[in-house]
Amino acid sequence: MVASWNSIPLEITYRVLGWLTVTFWSVGFYPQVILNFLRKSVVGLSMDFVVLNLTKHSSYLIYNATLYFSSAVQKQYFEKYGFGEMIPVAANDVAFSAHAVFVTAVILFQITIYERGNQKVSKIAVGIVVAVWLFAAVCFFVALPTHSWLWLISIFNSIQVFMTVIKYTPQAYMNFIRKSTDGLSIFFVLLDFLGGVGSYAQMAVQSIDQDSWVNFYGNIGKTLLSLICVSFDLLFICQHFVVYPSKKALISPKRIISKENLEPLVSSDDHQESENV
Repeated sequence: MVASWNSIPLEITYRVLGWLTVTFWSVGFYPQVILNFLRKSVVGLSMDFVVLNLTKHSSYLIYNATLYFSSAVQKQYFEKYGFGEMIPVAANDVAFSAHAVFVTAVILFQITIYERGNQKVSKIAVGIVVAVWLFAAVCFFVALPTHSWLWLISIFNSIQVFMTVIKYTPQAYMNFIRKSTDGLSIFFVLLDFLGGVGSYAQMAVQSIDQDSWVNFYGNIGKTLLSLICVSFDLLFICQHFVVYPSKKALISPKRIISKENLEPLVSSDDHQESENV
């Protein structure tokens, strides 16, 4: 028998926290989009961060949507963790993932049309993205004969955790090299932080109601996602307000865009620009 809620107030709290979390995380994308638009520049925003972020959110969407909508995958989940447990993915998780893929693609488009100075997507970032999707393709063909769909989507969940771990690093390093956080919207960081805290609170409410912490390790991706987001957001907040306060951009966003300052999007030489990891 599939588990149900024991407390209506806790169920309502869970759903409210869920939609608050997806609101924080979803709205959090737009300050960066607006900042890029107003400046007509993406100088200061790590391109590696955006490219890695698109793969991260795409992987997370595959995991969330499949576990939420597929009865076959849900059956495999219950067989592994027990039919008395609840699916650790809510509707807000699916909504967030789909929206995140869309807005990240918009930011990637902005990178192609706005001034970017001498910033490029590093070969390392491109190599990581290609390797990740090749690995996912191999896993699909491994899972296909035995219909091991839960195992397969757990791979995508692991991929999104891996991408989350590394995606913030280029931006943190760029801030360090430039001694400035100009170009990175602090509102994006603050809302991302609130979303991470809200995600933990939502999972905790479900665990309290069910008197079980299975949903924390049954959906280890969501657990680690929140932890990593909160940790890096605290780093960015520290960089912005404490370490590099009120720094001016190294390249003025008001420069006239021309073919000369629209450098190739992908680095073509072996020596990477200092802005990228």
